Amino acid sequence: MLDGVYLQGNCVRVLLLAEACNPEWVSVPLVGWSHAQAIGRVVHTHLVTQVRNRDAIKRAGLVEGRDFTVIDTEVIARRAYQLAGLLGAKGKSWTLMTGLMSLAYPYYEQLVWKQFGKRIRAGEFDIVHRLTPVSPVQPSLLAKRCADAGVPFVLGPLNGGLAWPPGFEAARAREGERISILRDLYRLMPGYYATRRHAAGILIASKNTLSQQPRGYREKCVYIPENAIEPGRFTARRTRTAQIPVRAVFVGRLVPYKGADMLIEAAAPLVRDGKLLLDIVGDGPDMPVLRERVKRLGVENGVTLSGWVDHAKVQDRLIEADLFAFPSIREFGGGAVLEAMAVGLAPMIVDYGGPAELVTPETAFVLPLGTPAELVQQIRQQLQRIVADPKQLDLKGAAALERAHSIYTWDYKARRVVDTYCWLLNRHLPRPAFEPAA
Repeated sequence: MLDGVYLQGNCVRVLLLAEACNPEWVSVPLVGWSHAQAIGRVVHTHLVTQVRNRDAIKRAGLVEGRDFTVIDTEVIARRAYQLAGLLGAKGKSWTLMTGLMSLAYPYYEQLVWKQFGKRIRAGEFDIVHRLTPVSPVQPSLLAKRCADAGVPFVLGPLNGGLAWPPGFEAARAREGERISILRDLYRLMPGYYATRRHAAGILIASKNTLSQQPRGYREKCVYIPENAIEPGRFTARRTRTAQIPVRAVFVGRLVPYKGADMLIEAAAPLVRDGKLLLDIVGDGPDMPVLRERVKRLGVENGVTLSGWVDHAKVQDRLIEADLFAFPSIREFGGGAVLEAMAVGLAPMIVDYGGPAELVTPETAFVLPLGTPAELVQQIRQQLQRIVADPKQLDLKGAAALERAHSIYTWDYKARRVVDTYCWLLNRHLPRPAFEPAA
């Protein structure tokens, strides 16, 4: 952490609230940690997180009390997690899991205010920024209290609420997401509109989430993608020259919406012809389904189900491939896509949700969304085009690497966040926009 940096004549002091923030985990906790650390390299911050993250954060070198504070909500959080398990929400049913775990969050903010309220009212912090949770559903009790204290409250980046695409009802049922059809009811939650009314700024991580915001509050919104990369964690580079057989890799949890089953189905003819090899990296509830499909299609010699791989070693699998095949049909952020791009691997994605916002035609293969049968056909046709001209993989991969390391690093993103702080503290400045670095 720095002792302060003067920006536009102001020493910006930020209280960062990241209930989910852990350098040793993945998904939202790792996003929260990476984002918090990057912001802390630009302005003075104090991190407030949940007690479960204490040991990992101390191992990362931060000093409790000086750099961060933990809030103990386990008395409620543990019960919510246990209830999620009883209702079958672990590993699947993201909507139900998010809803149940959000029951503990108001208690977290209550304890934050109890510990930091006097310091906020005394003007010790210029900004209070809630980094996590990223869900647009969760209201904040602190937004009004900070507004009353005259301290700008920043929310986000918010991401989520992406509807299941038509035709994937069977996948939604397998995912345990039947209640997701009620997702729009979250606007009726107490505090939903009050949070947005009292927040000074709202960071939005996807165009879909932006479209969900009430129009009256969109002038407060700043678009900043949810995910980014830490260049120091992605030092390996793909050096292969694509050739037959083309090597494709999938990395992700094996759950229905990730589309690994469609990928195997689409790739099967090329695998049997010896023109394509496919590595499925990850584990999850769908592993038995995928094993059965590989056997039924007779592609055991060309499709590898690698299972879980330590996150730190994933890049070693990526650099041995030619294509990152990731046909997820309900992806909010797309962190796995950026990680593939960061080592020089071109992704093949579906034009729906977060991943499509991260790429360009020069850096990726983007497939139109359709029904499951239509998407299998789209994947197969794209793979056939790639096999017919493997050189395009090398060109797109090089462009993907350049894009990831220029505008999708945590430091670049942190500077855009700090631009937002400055805009809130100096309203004569223009509202910031997420644009490519010069």
